[in-house]
Amino acid sequence: MKILQLGKFYPIRGGVEKVMWDLTVGLAERGIQCDMLCAMLPTDKVDEEHMFLVQESQEALTLSLGPYGRVICVRALRKQSGTMLSPAMIRWLRRHASQYEIIHVHHPDPMAALALWCSGYKGRVLLHWHSDILRQRFLLFFYRPMQSWLIRRAERIIGTSPVYVRESPFLQRVQDKVTYVPIGIQPVIYIPRKAVEIRARYPGRKIVFALGRLVPYKGFQVLINAATRLGPEYQILIGGTGPMREALERQIVELGVQDRVQLLGFIPPEDLPNYFGACHAFVMSSNQKTEAFGIVQIEAMSCGKPVISTRISHSGVSWVNQDGVSGLNVPPDDPKNLAFAIKRICDDKQNYRKFSAGAMQRYEEFFTSRQMIDKILNVYGQKA
Repeated sequence: MKILQLGKFYPIRGGVEKVMWDLTVGLAERGIQCDMLCAMLPTDKVDEEHMFLVQESQEALTLSLGPYGRVICVRALRKQSGTMLSPAMIRWLRRHASQYEIIHVHHPDPMAALALWCSGYKGRVLLHWHSDILRQRFLLFFYRPMQSWLIRRAERIIGTSPVYVRESPFLQRVQDKVTYVPIGIQPVIYIPRKAVEIRARYPGRKIVFALGRLVPYKGFQVLINAATRLGPEYQILIGGTGPMREALERQIVELGVQDRVQLLGFIPPEDLPNYFGACHAFVMSSNQKTEAFGIVQIEAMSCGKPVISTRISHSGVSWVNQDGVSGLNVPPDDPKNLAFAIKRICDDKQNYRKFSAGAMQRYEEFFTSRQMIDKILNVYGQKA
């Protein structure tokens, strides 16, 4: 079996690319030939941790994952509306598509869909439906015929949660070929000494950690509002960068919560696990269906940290965090209930122990990397 994961970007930054990468690495580690085809801008560089460049041409960089895996990074002209414009992807796939038994396309990515359509590929196609196209409505107007073709072309459509693929309006007529495979990760490993050092910066406080791009749908403005309902024994730490930073800083000052809310900015990858280790609870305050799964939730769970997340309609977020087991789910855009849930978990030691154990158990039951690879292989074995 030779498989191609198709779509998105390099370097690895977002959730979709991370899933593609983890599938490619995981399958290659099991001795299954798996390549990943994605696009990168001329200004992008190979990550230091991925310094295994084996071939460079005018059109692509090829990175080795050992004897069974490669990452092929074709050149892109520019990034537009969340997708790469890359004629090189079309040319590469036309030349090489016939080598693969399965092409596993990751959606949404109009460039990948166009490249597949132009390739003339006759083999098996699986479609990984990470999310609907929601924000780029202008793009969807033009892309929808290609999206409909891709849905018809795929023999199986794989979601990341049962809720999302069951309720997506684009998949209602093809539920007979829809399944789901939860995203799985390696456990987050932190250095206890480093976690203790972080806690020491906020003596006597319960640390509530949140992480993500500072954009409206992440709902950080709601979390900051919730801080007005929490006492000085709480410290909210928000990691990440993005266009809303100045607005969030103004909100913190206007609400007078500078003593209990801190924007950390970019957290280096080597330090990030220690923040998961240092926190008492993790909050995902997202408020739109753009948040389809929330990988950061399972990163927190893998450290045994209770999660407070939101019940976003038609999203898989509140399925990932099982209410009353791994944490609590609250309505989106509701700072009062968000603050109450934080206090319910952190102020009661018995509650805290229950949710902490439940978070670890749910991670181990559903969201390990091993389980994701096992389930993907099971889907690959199911021919239509």
